[in-house]
Amino acid sequence: MKATLYHVQVNVGDAAVSLPFYRALLGHLEYRVVHDAGGVAGFSDGRSDLWLIGTEPPHRAAGFHRKRVGLNHLAFRVGRREEVDRFAEEFLRPHGIPALYESPREFPEYAPGYYAVFFEDPDRVKLEVAHVPHLGQVP
Repeated sequence: MKATLYHVQVNVGDAAVSLPFYRALLGHLEYRVVHDAGGVAGFSDGRSDLWLIGTEPPHRAAGFHRKRVGLNHLAFRVGRREEVDRFAEEFLRPHGIPALYESPREFPEYAPGYYAVFFEDPDRVKLEVAHVPHLGQVP
């Protein structure tokens, strides 16, 4: 049986802080809004959806850490290396979001020509915008 990823749900800390960040990020990456009400926002690229849901205060205490069991990071693939640089210039810099790992840069340990920028959301969930040459253009 063949399957594709349908959706991912990420519980965010303070919805009043995180949801505006994701609205801006995913809008910039041309995802469309499929739902946005009551501390819940859903976005789609037409193939898979990303749902962001505000976490109730009693469950926020431990916070997020990508080294724990569970989600490590979310990666968004773009069709050209130049788009990674453009994303850093047009989205990260104007929003005052620092890039991680001295990126954007090549990460040959992942794949030949792999070029990416890494950054964090308001809850410190690691995010990535990457160009992976051997995967071809983004559909």
